This record gives sequence, C-alpha cells and structure tokens, in this order.
Amino acid sequence: MKTPVRLFLLLFLATSMTSLSFAAPREGEVVYREVCAGCHDAAGARTPPRETLAALPSARIVTALETGTMRVIGNFSMSGPERVAVAEYLTGKPFDPNWADSGANRCAPTDWPVGEPFAQPHWNGWGNGLANARYQDSKAAGLDAKSVPRLKLKWAFAFPGETFVESQPTIVGGRLFVGSPSGVVYALDARTGCTHWTYTADAAVKAPVTLAAIDNGYAVFFGDQAGRVYALDAVTGEEFWKRVGDEHPSARVTGGVQVFEGRVYVPMASLEEALAMDKNYLCCIFRGSVSAYEAATGDLAWRQYTIIEAPDQPSKDSHGKPMVGPSGASVWSAVTIDPVGRRLYAGTGDNYSNPTTETSDSIVAFDLDSGEMMWSYQGLAGDAWNVGCMAVPKVNCPEGEGPDEDMGASPILTTLADGRQVLIATQKSGVAHAIDPAAKGALIWHKKLAKGGIQGGFQWGQATAGNVLYASKSDTRWLSDSSIGADAKLDPRAGGGLVAVDLANGEVLWEASPVDCGERPRCSPSQSAAVSAIGDVVFSGSQSGHMRAFNARTGELVWNFDTVRDYETVNGARGRGGAIDQAGPVAVDGMLYFNSGYAKFAGAPGNVLLAFGLEEN
Repeated sequence: MKTPVRLFLLLFLATSMTSLSFAAPREGEVVYREVCAGCHDAAGARTPPRETLAALPSARIVTALETGTMRVIGNFSMSGPERVAVAEYLTGKPFDPNWADSGANRCAPTDWPVGEPFAQPHWNGWGNGLANARYQDSKAAGLDAKSVPRLKLKWAFAFPGETFVESQPTIVGGRLFVGSPSGVVYALDARTGCTHWTYTADAAVKAPVTLAAIDNGYAVFFGDQAGRVYALDAVTGEEFWKRVGDEHPSARVTGGVQVFEGRVYVPMASLEEALAMDKNYLCCIFRGSVSAYEAATGDLAWRQYTIIEAPDQPSKDSHGKPMVGPSGASVWSAVTIDPVGRRLYAGTGDNYSNPTTETSDSIVAFDLDSGEMMWSYQGLAGDAWNVGCMAVPKVNCPEGEGPDEDMGASPILTTLADGRQVLIATQKSGVAHAIDPAAKGALIWHKKLAKGGIQGGFQWGQATAGNVLYASKSDTRWLSDSSIGADAKLDPRAGGGLVAVDLANGEVLWEASPVDCGERPRCSPSQSAAVSAIGDVVFSGSQSGHMRAFNARTGELVWNFDTVRDYETVNGARGRGGAIDQAGPVAVDGMLYFNSGYAKFAGAPGNVLLAFGLEEN
C-alpha cells in the first residue's frame, strides 16, 4: 500500500488521540451527542438503537468501546473516563467491571475427556465438518422425524446482561463450548448446563469455537471481534496462544475456524464497512483474507488476501469526495476444506469502495498448503457498497453503488449420487450457485430462489445430506422506505420460507411457508439463521422467535417451539428469548441446542442458550 493511504489513517487516528490527551473528560451526555448519536439515534439496520443500549449493563458498553466491536471509536474518540461516563449515561446504571461473572452453577470437578471424544456423538465448529454441510445423521443426533415432536425444554442458560447471542455451540465429549458478546467463552456440561470453566477474550466472540487434538492434549480455537485468534486448553480453559489476525484496527473474525492436519484456518472480516459512515474517514483499505496457523504453536504458516491488489487506487464517492481501493471482499463465514483436491474455499463479500474486483461476491479457491489463490467464481460483479450508503445524506458511498449482495455463507462441498463433486454457494441476491470445484469453479447451474437485498436472499448457512439442498430465505424488509431511523420497524409480513432443491439440477422439490407474526412486536418471518439437517429432519429458526422442524422428504412441519418468553436459567442470570438469527441449531446424542435473542435489525432482544431433550431422557 502506498504511504499516503496508510498515513491518512494514522493521522486520522492520531489526531483524535491528541485531542483527547489535553482535554478534560466530557460528561456522558456530551460524549453521546458528539460521538455516538449520529449512528445510534439513526439506528441503521446494523447499528443497535439507543433503547437497546439502555438495556445493557454499563460494563458491557465499556467493554465494547475498549476492546470490542466499537473499539476504534472508543479508543480514538474517547478517553477512559469518557467511556465509563457515556455507558453510565446511556444505561442509568453504575459501572461494575465484574458484572459478567456470576460464578453460579459451577460443575463438580470431573475428569475430561473420558475416552476419545470424537468417537462419541459430536457437533464440532460451524458446519460439523470440513465440508460445512451442516448435517448430522440420526444415530449421532439421537433424533429423527418420529422422535423430534417429543422434544421438551431441559434447561436454559442466560448470557448475563446481553441483548443478543450469536456464537453457535460446539458439543464434543459431552461438553458444550460457546462464546458470548461480552467475550466470555464458556465450557458447559451438555446434559445439565453447569459451568466447567470460563475464559474472557479481549473482545466479543461471535464465531463458534472448534475443538481439535494437538500434541499436548485437546484445544479449542476461535477468533474474536478485534481480529485476534486464540487457542485454549479444552480441559481447563487456560490460554495456549493468542495472535493478531490482521493489523487493521477494525479487523474481526465472524466465521468459525477450521482445523486440518495440524493447521488452523481463519477467515477475516472487518468493521471498516461501518466506519465509512464517518464523513472524515478515508474509505477504504481493508482486504479480506484467510490465514493458516500451526495449531500447536500459533506460528503463521501463510496468509492470503482475497484481493491481490494493494488498496492504493484513488476513486470518488457519489458526491465527488476522495476514496481509495480496492477494498472489502471480507470472509464472513467458516472456510471449507477439500482434503482430496488440497484446496480451501472461501465465500467473500462486496467491495467497500471502487475499483471493484473479480473476487468480491465470490467463491475463492486457495491452495491448502501454500495459500496461493487458484481460481474464483463470481456471483455478482461490480458490487461496491458500505454502510455509508444507508446514511441520509449518503457518506463515502461509492459511485455506482452496489446492492450489497455478499456471498457470505460458507460454501458446501458435497458429492452427488452419480459421484460428481459439487460446491454449493448461496448469496444475499437470493441466487443459489452449483459449481464444479475440479473445473476451476465452472458453473453447473444457478437459480434465483429468494428476492434478495441488503438483509435478503440467503444469509448465514444452508444444509445438505448429499443430494438435496435445504435453504432458508431471509428477505427481511422494513415498514419504512429505509432501515435507517430510530422508528425503523420490521415488516411482519415480508420474508422467510424454507426451500428444498435437487442438487443435480436446481429443481425445487418442496417449499415450506414462513411463520405468521400476527400482532407480535419487533417481529419478522425472515429466516436468516443457518439451517441444520438432522437425519430426516430439517431445522430452521426465524426472527419471529420460532424454531421449527420439517420432514426432510416432504416439508411437513413436525415441531414448533416459540422461544419468546422469560426463562428460569441454570446459572441464575435473568433470561429472555427473542429473535433467532445467525447461528443454527445443533443436535447431539438426543439433545437439541440453539440460541434465542437477536436485538439487531430491529429484532426482539434476548440472551439465552436453550437445550431440549426427549421426555424419556
């Protein structure tokens, strides 16, 4: 990257720091008005409104400003006392740094693991395997279409003081590992929900953890919302190593990591897309990447960007303001590993600025051993977009503003009945793509199955048992012309639906209707959360708060649970269910686990992990 671009960013941050060094701390109300209100009073789809912030513990806001998702703003626009002041102003609650550790419901000491944990039923990481199929057979799940209707709530665990939950649980050897927005990673007993250990990361943990055997035992691996990568002792929670995954101040890990042949493969995304809302920010220089670390030591084996060109080409926004690029093509979800072809596949998002590239909104293939980019398949060309395009008036919005239709979900690698290998990619445009990984991503078929949009089409993840793709439609809409505005409300009549597609040709086999919101507030039938297939059953959650199960052959509804309610929790913290988004359900050994609560995009807040089992168990 040429010096002027980096210099601009450094000067922008340094100027903010200098202004803080010599000024007396501002009162919380002043900090909010001068630094925060422009985004949170507008309450864009990706920015929590002020009423959501008010429901948080004050320390949760301080954590977000110091090391979490708002660390760039918090560290370069506020002093330490100002971060505390604005948090107390917003919540009306005093700052308590120990708010997240209740210490309740600790498990009795026990030896773990007992035997080989991966020889027992398990769900590891995002897609339950290197192929990201999001599938569990009936034997490992301990559930099928006949038994699922008998599922009953066994226990609920509350993430203290949160208004949303994102990290999908991992279950291996009878232990459940899950992260939280406060950065606390929990190891729970999968049967009872008691807590074996906790570890506090430097920032929020949105992605699932992945467990693997290493030379000195078993480790859990994950990334946080500050772009750091961690390896912990799975038995005790002690830290083995920690690395900075990307030097950009807004870098973050939103997708689960993969572990294969002693290496940890990490996808990298960023918040720079949102920083573009600052009219003084020179957008944009972040490039998505995939990094490979040695699992035992944390040594970097290779790092490859999804955009090869350096971000040193000038451009202008729609108002003629200077911009720079190329940028973006973030990797939002877990990468997919092809052991036979020795390839790694990653889905990428849009460009944040012009010029656009051939690897945005794409599936990109890397050499598994060297990281060399081998080929790419692009689902949509010319998509340059950032959150500044949602502002009124627009700020840092690229000329020829793109539709923001990321290839954000993890690619699925599967083998058809005739022995052909196929790579499935689903996109926010509402298009499903089937490509041939052995022919450099040659298109087999593609089909538009949903309406698409900024929060539309296919979002976090789909599932397959081999020959059929199960895909949930998001297609979220708002009642106003824009999702920007403090009065933005979800359209309770738009979005949602589940479709089964023949992977050989793209033919629709069946389609299930979305949930009817009725008069429920903060409700959408949108089904943007990841789908999970379990034997002859398909599970799909909704922003309405409903988790439903369907017969995989016919689409018939076999189970429905409405999660929007208060819960008595095993850890004693206050628990409430809400919208279901991002993470999908996980089934292991006769139990079903999933999150409820997602106070983003105007959805209903909540903070619980729910565990279901059969009555006879």
